[in-house]
Amino acid sequence: MLILSITEAGMDAMIREAAGTLPLADIHARVRHHVPAAEWPALAGDVAAIQALKRERNAVVLAHNYQAPEIFHTVADIVGDSLALAREAARTDADVIVLAGVHFMAETAKILNPGKTVLIPDEAAGCSLADSITAADVRGLRRRYPGVPVVTYVNTSAAVKAESDLCCTSGNAKAVVESLGAPRVLMIPDEYLAQNVQAELPGIEILTWAGHCEVHERFTAEDIREARQAYPGVTVLAHPECPPAVVAEADFSGSTAAMQDYVEARRPAQVVMITECAMADNLAVRNPDVAFVKPCNLCPHMKRISLSKIRRSLETLTHEVTVPDDLIAPARRAVERMLAVRP
Repeated sequence: MLILSITEAGMDAMIREAAGTLPLADIHARVRHHVPAAEWPALAGDVAAIQALKRERNAVVLAHNYQAPEIFHTVADIVGDSLALAREAARTDADVIVLAGVHFMAETAKILNPGKTVLIPDEAAGCSLADSITAADVRGLRRRYPGVPVVTYVNTSAAVKAESDLCCTSGNAKAVVESLGAPRVLMIPDEYLAQNVQAELPGIEILTWAGHCEVHERFTAEDIREARQAYPGVTVLAHPECPPAVVAEADFSGSTAAMQDYVEARRPAQVVMITECAMADNLAVRNPDVAFVKPCNLCPHMKRISLSKIRRSLETLTHEVTVPDDLIAPARRAVERMLAVRP
């Protein structure tokens, strides 16, 4: 009996050769570990159409780190966490911005580009944090705590941003709070993010609001202990929207951009990402030598965005995101004050 042994490199070569017959084979190569060759032709038409429509419309696609690999690695022009997307939205010279993310991100892009067309492919792509607080709530907090500066997480509506002194993201929250030089700060609406920043800044009293991310609040310290037992030596990275007990159990806590930097700089053999599932999927594409293991949780709102919806959005210029004129200036001021803060 003849037994053939195929090395991993040989298998990769065979896959590449087979992929040569696929439409947009060079693009499929980026996501071949996540999108089987048999499924790719069903997606390739949307990818090709989106690329053509972007040229026709002078459009760009901004994709958050939680978007699926078939979006993140094929049609997105700019990718990153909320802070990176906000910065790039302020710089783009495109006429049309398609936000592959959730509604507050598209609103932020509109705030920074009031003269441009900003689209979100699915109007129902919301956020539990953004829904947890209103502009009226912020005004009530100001009455309760007169003179205390208000730092608002970008995961909020334009109306809430407009009532704030400045915004923050998970990537710069500590630096933003420190930049105020105040002994007491209101940090809203993510209670866990505020508590995790409080642990790093014991000299500042941080007042919180009971808002939570429906993805990150489900993680527990026990999840991490079980992962360590199942995968001895695994490196655990947790997002600061997780409860403090989870962050305390992790090896590192940071924004999605910070977690990416950690993986790419340190190259751990095995990693558990305590955040949205697509984060690990997207990092795995660029870091094939790192093993990404569960647990993770899916964000139902991020997963509303698809290639077909992005295509439809560009074809019909829907769904356009608007922000009332009276909110743009104060909301923009809060976002720009955030962008001016450097760690």
